Amino acid sequence: MTAAAAAMPPDPLPAPAAVVAHYAAGVEEQQRMMQGASMEVEIQASLPKLKKHGRLQALRRISRLGRITYEAIRFEGDNTVKSNVIARYLTADAQAQAQGAPSLAVTPENYKFKYKGMLECGSEAVHIFQVIPRHKKPGFFKGEVWVDAHTFLRVRESGQFVKSPSIFLKKIQFVRDYEIHDGISVPRQTHTVVDTRIVGPAELTIDFRNVSFAEGLKRASLVDVGDQ
Repeated sequence: MTAAAAAMPPDPLPAPAAVVAHYAAGVEEQQRMMQGASMEVEIQASLPKLKKHGRLQALRRISRLGRITYEAIRFEGDNTVKSNVIARYLTADAQAQAQGAPSLAVTPENYKFKYKGMLECGSEAVHIFQVIPRHKKPGFFKGEVWVDAHTFLRVRESGQFVKSPSIFLKKIQFVRDYEIHDGISVPRQTHTVVDTRIVGPAELTIDFRNVSFAEGLKRASLVDVGDQ
């Protein structure tokens, strides 16, 4: 490297508005790529006060229209956890994404973005935005979105839902982590704390594995997010 090259300043960071614009431009494409996808999920759930636990293995499918369905494969543990925590949570998740429901995309159309700064996340840098929903509807949340500084794809969403998707669930707080594979932001893990109306506080951790994409939408038809 020459002295002149060494003296050159690094490339300037894009303005927050530009980051949001790049991120929003890719959201629609990301949603399209996930249509027709399926993935294995393992859900660990517990009721700490009751000392009850359960674990469900299931297949999660996203239809071409974005509708989410779950197919249970195996359950172990207490049936109270199965019926009052896991089943109600998955039903609420599917209903929020039902055909005809409003778009839940975290975009400027649905949310206000406020820049909070940058953070080194492992070997990568991320832009952090505070997001506030423009409408108080089920599935919308108040919290943060982390956007990868290189790809402008989401790597984390976290916060609290502004309206419960179910009469059986009260306050819901969550952290959703994603991994980037070949230009797609793939779900990796979701940790949720739920205040239920029947059995008190509950905790759920959902791990996503073996994400497969609809034929023709992805060159690599299988991505194992558990290998990373």
